[in-house]
Amino acid sequence: MSKNIHTPAMDQLCDAFLSMKNREEMYSFLEDLCTVKEIAAMAQRFEVATLLQDGETYQKIASETGASTATISRVNRAFNYGDDGYSIALQRTTDKK
Repeated sequence: MSKNIHTPAMDQLCDAFLSMKNREEMYSFLEDLCTVKEIAAMAQRFEVATLLQDGETYQKIASETGASTATISRVNRAFNYGDDGYSIALQRTTDKK
């Protein structure tokens, strides 16, 4: 994570996310915190990361998700060169299935 977002407010937000006990609580929190469009964009990015991990092409990902190639590229860059957030989340959600 970029060091410039490590603030007390961000710590508080992370703690709020971590305090949610189940999916329904998370839905409620996200719906209060974000617009529907923001939530949909985050879900789309995570879906893109899943498909990238599975080795799908940009064209297939764009077709399946409706994501632009710019969004796919941005997710791919974060997936490959970021702080491993996508990798950790994908591993943990895959392990649960």
